[in-house]
Amino acid sequence: MLLYMLLELWFAPGDLTDFVPLYRSSQGDVTTQYDMKELESIGLLKMDFLGLRNLTVIDRTIDLIKKRFNKEIVIDDIDMEDPKVYKLFAKGLTVGIFQFESAGMREFLKKLQPKSIDGLIAMNALYRPGPMQNIDKYIKRAHGKEKVEYVHPLLEEALKETYGIIVYQEQVMQIANIIAGFTLSEADEMRRAIGKKIRSLMDKMAEKFIKGAVKNGLTKAKATQIFDLIDKFAQYGFNKSHSVAYSYIAYQTGWLKTHYTAEFMSANLTSEMNNTNKVVVLINECRKLKIKVHAPDINKSGINFEPLNDHEISFGLNAVKNVGIKALEKCIEVREKGGEFKSIFDFVSRVDQRLVNKKVLESLILAGAFDSVSTNRAQLYEAIDVAINYGQQIDKHSNKNQINLFGEEENLVKIPDMPITEDWENQDKLSKEKEVLGLYVSGNPLIKYADTIEELSNYDFSDKKIIKENSIIKIGGAVTNFKLHFDKKNQQMAFFNLDCLGGQAEAIIFHDAFDKYKEIIKDNNIVFLVGHTSSQNDFADLKLIVDEVVPINHAKKVLKLNEVNIRLPKNSSKDLMNDIVELAKNNAGDHLFVVHIPSNNDSERKIVSKKMKVSNNNQFLILLRDLLGVSNVWID
Repeated sequence: MLLYMLLELWFAPGDLTDFVPLYRSSQGDVTTQYDMKELESIGLLKMDFLGLRNLTVIDRTIDLIKKRFNKEIVIDDIDMEDPKVYKLFAKGLTVGIFQFESAGMREFLKKLQPKSIDGLIAMNALYRPGPMQNIDKYIKRAHGKEKVEYVHPLLEEALKETYGIIVYQEQVMQIANIIAGFTLSEADEMRRAIGKKIRSLMDKMAEKFIKGAVKNGLTKAKATQIFDLIDKFAQYGFNKSHSVAYSYIAYQTGWLKTHYTAEFMSANLTSEMNNTNKVVVLINECRKLKIKVHAPDINKSGINFEPLNDHEISFGLNAVKNVGIKALEKCIEVREKGGEFKSIFDFVSRVDQRLVNKKVLESLILAGAFDSVSTNRAQLYEAIDVAINYGQQIDKHSNKNQINLFGEEENLVKIPDMPITEDWENQDKLSKEKEVLGLYVSGNPLIKYADTIEELSNYDFSDKKIIKENSIIKIGGAVTNFKLHFDKKNQQMAFFNLDCLGGQAEAIIFHDAFDKYKEIIKDNNIVFLVGHTSSQNDFADLKLIVDEVVPINHAKKVLKLNEVNIRLPKNSSKDLMNDIVELAKNNAGDHLFVVHIPSNNDSERKIVSKKMKVSNNNQFLILLRDLLGVSNVWID
């Protein structure tokens, strides 16, 4: 009877506040004040829901295909063995592809040359902290360049598909079942204990595993070796079930990018419309794919990015700053009813000026949206006040299209003349365009220096990795938003932005450095910055304290590549050291290999390797950064 009452109380429905204290965040979300382990211990169910932008991209791409080709695509019915899609992965053309975008992943894909979904699934699981050290071994074994070996023959059943390497959590469970006779429930309990580092339970499971393995005919030493192997992996292991789901979505996005490239890139651009750095990355990818992204056009563009044909995309008007969605909807509605706008005066006479005000007109002109009616943006800008006044006069006439005696439409308000004004210089035009779009679209002064910037930079905006404080960064771009300041000693210093091909960095230069380089740091000058991060940086926000400024034309000479530097983490493992040595041996070259080793008093030793010199090729640097982090690998 008592047991029944306890069960009734345990499973009785009720408000969450009957079981756990709650808290409302500043965003209005209701959250619990218990962590997930405590929640599970009191009997509440924790569920993770993952919202993926990429699913929206898939749906939007399918809608664009339907609109342009009148063709229905059922994404779940596509050919999963399409060689063209795997060729895209094998070439590393995976910008915009779910889970496969980072520079490091793209390099590994080029080495793996995947030809089936299994390769994508394995790479998805391997490209994570811990398992990442096995990627080169996996690739060598996949290509038959290294013998597949098993610690014990019984492991072949579980590890054959991954060439003898533990890749998935499910394999850990399968090994426990085969080697030690664990039930799948016990195997999952062991996996969770190791993964969550529950030491008391891990010790208990280790004892049970070894005892079961010995019972199955293994020696205690071999059983211990296998458990240690599992212990090492399971702390970082990834679910195959998750990797399969992710890789299917990746393949679907890859299929769309392969067969409907313009539609796919348009959908991606629309989904990232409010993330300027990401839009820059995607537009650069379009350039590589021979797809031109046009500047916004009031006569052609829609609210979102849309393909014009296989090689052209129109810029979404909704990406223009200060232009609201209602104003855009009205403009497009008027255009579709009455045809293209012939001039700025035609535009203001047809649209509702309560929605399309002066600020909207300014932004559209600066963005280049009126280039199809006049290429002289300065003249259009000067005409704004006259045009608005003209539109207001038109609006006052209740019969502005009055029918005269001859049955013809006549406009009673005289169309003004355009002011006589020379157009802005190209650089000035591009700068104003960038003000309202966040990036250059009709041109980019950095393109001619792209090779130098890519060769000498050690920061990649497309790689979503956290950069630690005081990391050494070298990056090239154009100076913008320069602001002169004075420090506490009334000495000059400055804040500015550096617009790069892949994104934007915020820079600060203090007096000592500023005094050296003040003639170089001017708006629109293209330079290379060498500096260190002021705080922990993420993908969308690189903040840099500048130590050195080099004009782009002198960058190769001044920033010559002599040393490949790495900084080791404290208490580096033997496995990590072996991986670094193996990488260095496989990338021999003419450059010094310099190792920085931290000590306990926050200083570090610098050791130049006497036994080996290394290459400074991009792939070697990417692999080192995958092992050690972007901030711990640089070139001097």
